[in-house]
Amino acid sequence: MNNIHPDDYDIDAVRTEWIGKLISQAHGRYPVEYDPIRRHCHMVGDLNPAFLDPEVARSGPHGTVIVPPSMLLTYFAGQGPWPPTAAAGTDPENSGVFSFGVPTPGDRGINMEVAWEFIEPVRVGDHLRLELRIADVFQKPISLDPHAVWIITETSFFNQADKVVAKWRNTMLLHRSPEQVSRDAARDAGTGEGA
Repeated sequence: MNNIHPDDYDIDAVRTEWIGKLISQAHGRYPVEYDPIRRHCHMVGDLNPAFLDPEVARSGPHGTVIVPPSMLLTYFAGQGPWPPTAAAGTDPENSGVFSFGVPTPGDRGINMEVAWEFIEPVRVGDHLRLELRIADVFQKPISLDPHAVWIITETSFFNQADKVVAKWRNTMLLHRSPEQVSRDAARDAGTGEGA
């Protein structure tokens, strides 16, 4: 739990330290393969031949089977669920559940927005990796907490040639609980700093 009083919170120092910081990285355990794509497409009811039929895909704009965007997130770029391993590049001191270790006055998190950018097609045989970085940190008030902190992360997906093939931006809001807002206001009132 964060116990930073808003008067003691230095957003400029936080931004200087955290924007651009690498939070975690992973290298795909396996190259992109046909069979997982086929199983995924059958599971979600996607019958697009660009994903399922090598002959049709060969004559298409990409020249081969490509990965459906819905499958890219971490299936081929991460370590996968089995066998279990520790996340590469994860720093236990910076592993806040929602804040990725970025200090904030509050500890209540809300996921606000996810945005994808698909830059290059991912083909069968590609070997992917990802990097998660803090893209931005700023304060913007909400009705529950005038000192709410917003954190934007960006995950970049790279192929074996180190080309960025996709980006995933996620915006999170961290705020104080109503009880914490009241405690902080009482502290301010007790020191004559105003509520």
